[in-house]
Amino acid sequence: MIISRTPLRVSFCGGGTDLPNFYRKYGGAVLSMSIARYVYLSMHAYFHGDGFILKYSQLETPESRDAIQHRIIREVFSTHGIEGVDFNSSADVPSGTGLGSSSAFTVGLLNLCNAYLGRYVGRADLAAQACDVEIDRLGEPIGKQDQYGCAIGGLNFIEFHPDDSVTYEAVPLTHAQRRTLEDNLVMLYLGGQRSASAILQTQAGAIDSGGSVIDDLKAMAAQAAALRGDLIHDIDCLGPYLDEGWQRKRRISAGISAPHIDDAYARALAAGATGGKLLGAGGSGFLLFYCPNGTRDAVIDALRPYAPYDVRLDMIGTTIIYSD
Repeated sequence: MIISRTPLRVSFCGGGTDLPNFYRKYGGAVLSMSIARYVYLSMHAYFHGDGFILKYSQLETPESRDAIQHRIIREVFSTHGIEGVDFNSSADVPSGTGLGSSSAFTVGLLNLCNAYLGRYVGRADLAAQACDVEIDRLGEPIGKQDQYGCAIGGLNFIEFHPDDSVTYEAVPLTHAQRRTLEDNLVMLYLGGQRSASAILQTQAGAIDSGGSVIDDLKAMAAQAAALRGDLIHDIDCLGPYLDEGWQRKRRISAGISAPHIDDAYARALAAGATGGKLLGAGGSGFLLFYCPNGTRDAVIDALRPYAPYDVRLDMIGTTIIYSD
């Protein structure tokens, strides 16, 4: 039995600049934080030998790899030669809620399969392989931030270069700074699940059309770089950065926000939050807020009945938590 655990992520600044049709021309950057909410995957030899039993949001019992319906599982099992296994997936939060769960699944699956075969692959290489699976092989119209944000762990400044390379640098925080950051952040679940692909496809079309969208995305990449430096001196600067980035992101595509999202955002700021954003591509899922000076409880009260969730750093990244 092998079990992998892969964190989900929240992105503070720069979302959208990781799309290939943007960073290949202008370069992109995000500030991303792995969080202590996880995707767990397990695998062991199938009792009946041949075939598979695959348990995720659906149950599959295919007799061959080619018959697997789940595209990511089929692709990764095929490239790694996985045969005759019992596979199970579970997660702390639902998919399609803006926390990068699809890429966390891919990263965790690659880690799981390599461990099952007795191989070690580093976290950055797992992220690169996940990008290859999702973007290059399966043609998903997504960016690269989720794969790296979920694989490497911690709080990171991640850059996407025109030559398709990706580099990252950890943002150093003291214990006191980390505690302030975690204590002042809150996620509120607005409900709903969506596929990021459709919204990101619209954003990619907006990038191709040029104009003000390009200017906004350039500013968002620059904002991520600026926040990397400012955050280590003043954690409370995060709120205004989040607000500026959210206002820019709303202009990129009409599908990113909605009236109930705008209403919740306004109520949170009136209760003391200094900034926030909708996590993920947009449309539904989690709102993230920075709530300094003891305003976190007031923000939660103002947004009832939306359920609040703590935001805690994961410093490890994807890992194998059990092997026997």
